[in-house]
Amino acid sequence: MATRPVPRPGILDIEAYVPGKSAAPAGVKLHKLSSNETPLGPSPKAVAAYGALAGKLELYPDGSSTKLRQAIAARYGLDSGRIICGTGSDELLQLVARAYLGDGDEGIFTEHGFLVYRIAILACGGRPVVAPETNLTADVDAILAAVTPRTKIVFLANPNNPTGTYLPFDEVKRLQAGLRPDILLVLDAAYAEYVRRNDYASGLELVATCENVVMTRTFSKIYGLANLRLGWLYGPAHVVDALERIRGPFNVNGAALEAGAAAIADEAHVAAAIEHNDRWLAWTTAELEKLGLRVTPSVGNFVLIHFPQTPGRTARDADAFLTRRGLILRAMGAYGLPGAMRLTIGSEEANRLVLATLTDFMAATP
Repeated sequence: MATRPVPRPGILDIEAYVPGKSAAPAGVKLHKLSSNETPLGPSPKAVAAYGALAGKLELYPDGSSTKLRQAIAARYGLDSGRIICGTGSDELLQLVARAYLGDGDEGIFTEHGFLVYRIAILACGGRPVVAPETNLTADVDAILAAVTPRTKIVFLANPNNPTGTYLPFDEVKRLQAGLRPDILLVLDAAYAEYVRRNDYASGLELVATCENVVMTRTFSKIYGLANLRLGWLYGPAHVVDALERIRGPFNVNGAALEAGAAAIADEAHVAAAIEHNDRWLAWTTAELEKLGLRVTPSVGNFVLIHFPQTPGRTARDADAFLTRRGLILRAMGAYGLPGAMRLTIGSEEANRLVLATLTDFMAATP
């Protein structure tokens, strides 16, 4: 007999999620490029909507997120009744796992997929199953080969963080067609707004026509509301109904609801963020390659930089060198990529400073 309370099986197998670093040495200006935050910040309209809630903090928010769901529905032409909002898309991923995974059930995600998938699966007593990637890109055949009678969920980040790679929509449709109808396909489209490829789709169409597909989105990236923790899910009515039954009654705070509704309606601000990213993603990738560094082609607002194994030139060495100058990137050891670092596309000042610093790093005597 246990002598103290014991967590359910799987909980102690979880390695807690560790966010990117956010501090620089004393006296050095910080450029935080570790968390894929937008350098443009939030829409001024979202900031104003947030501030307007200051006089109403004693009131509970709308437990149904009605205004935000309607704003999202208007923006994308969706049925607001098939939208559920959450405290970031992280909460929604956790809700999906809680609703559809039991002890011993399997959830699949790809080799370098978002760390939260594993956490969500284990927290429900499920078994994480990792499908290998091909050239740091999700492989539909590998995912389908990993399916067993115990598979209940497939998580697919598209585009994927931290690799920046994506699956064309035809491949996503092929994945869905290859899954049993009782397996839920979760399309995590946190970076969808940044993608500029004609063969990409976020998943809205697939959700509209399939009973076993949901799509999650976030306000943390292009909308610049990471501090408010806000996300949304679009799914079949029966899935949304199940999630509503286990969702907290006031899971999204009122300021987030108001700011989110204002942000999604400000299409000019989003367009400016896309334009900035298009310019500096291409520039940063090209300049890094000129330094002799390999960069995985990205469709997001970040790039994965691969460093050599040469002593003095490794990712760990680069991390220390950059940090001393106030440039905080994300080390990739937790994602199984110890030789790489992820760089968020930042302001013009930050982007140029990163390249200048890496130029010094590559030129320094090991």
